[in-house]
Amino acid sequence: MTEAWLVEAGKGIGRFFLNPIVYWAIILAVLAGYKRIKRERKQFGSKVFDLFAEWRKTLGISLIAGLLVSLIGIGTGLVLSYETILLASGMMVLLSLTARFTMLSPSYTIGFTYLLLLFLPLLLDNQTAGVGQALFSEINFTGLTILLGVFLIVEAILLWRVKRNQTYPLLKKGSRGGWLGAQQMKKMAVIPFFALLPAGMIEPFAPFWPYFSVGGESYSLILVPFLLGFDYTVTSSIVTDKARRLAKQVLSLGLAVLLLAVGSTYLTWLSLAAVIVAVIGREFINYRHRIRERTEPPFYRQTAEGLKITGIIPGTPADRLDLLVGETIAKVNGIKVSTEKQFYHALQESGAYIKLEVLDDAREMRFVQGAVYEGDHHELGLLFTGAPHRREESA
Repeated sequence: MTEAWLVEAGKGIGRFFLNPIVYWAIILAVLAGYKRIKRERKQFGSKVFDLFAEWRKTLGISLIAGLLVSLIGIGTGLVLSYETILLASGMMVLLSLTARFTMLSPSYTIGFTYLLLLFLPLLLDNQTAGVGQALFSEINFTGLTILLGVFLIVEAILLWRVKRNQTYPLLKKGSRGGWLGAQQMKKMAVIPFFALLPAGMIEPFAPFWPYFSVGGESYSLILVPFLLGFDYTVTSSIVTDKARRLAKQVLSLGLAVLLLAVGSTYLTWLSLAAVIVAVIGREFINYRHRIRERTEPPFYRQTAEGLKITGIIPGTPADRLDLLVGETIAKVNGIKVSTEKQFYHALQESGAYIKLEVLDDAREMRFVQGAVYEGDHHELGLLFTGAPHRREESA
């Protein structure tokens, strides 16, 4: 039996790369990165992060999450139909066509798949072909909502792991017409997990697909890629504070959905309640975030105290100096600065060695100093709030 499971797992992994969702994820990452780099060049005159930044540093959490989901699913005998996997994959593609990751929350991808699977058979049963009952007779709604709850918890973990200098800077027009800085929290992860597939459901189109028997029933192992993402813009606070607040809210939602999903093993209607809670709860979290960003005072703005750091280009002197996005540079080599022009003028006077006086999060002064080497970024790699580099194209 162990050998059969290992063989099936190996074949399932091989077929993972035949799934179009894998290649759609690559295309999606390229599209998102291209749009972001185009915006960075218009607003700051330079590329800030590389093309695949939205996907980078998610592999570890994706593999761990996929392993846990696989163990939970296979260990509890969670079986997904081919139709469920097919419709979920189509839903992920449909909701990400704009290259924005807002709708890649499990609340939407799995939630809308559930609703489609719930109501589509009713429509198909009214057709003259009469194929609705045959196609959708093995839908595991409880299993689908368990996955929904688990993946919401994974989304919360990804939000919690957002790093301060790894979000994407941008400029926005304020309500009074001036330019404000902002941070975009945007990530996408591809989470591979094994699912049990009823063998009889794939034989009509793939008779060669291997399967094994457990308790008199035949199953096949399939490695399913699941797309998960989020996209938030933050103007009112330090980005990590906002990320952790959102992570706590999404975690609470995920636990509530998971509790209802487990309860649906006894009361089947609780699976529908879990989906409704997931969708409405996610919309409420997004709504609260938008309202707070609209009503709270902007954080990344020019002040008389100095220059607020809106972004730091990786690999530049600013990155080596341990500066943080959101801190304020008050002086350069003893010269007080409050505009970009003053900053660059003071920088030119500093030679190969610079000393900065920086206001930290507690509004306490700290000193940062270091050498600037030949070939380093001429502006240290610091980005500030101000008019866009190409104002006529960014307005």
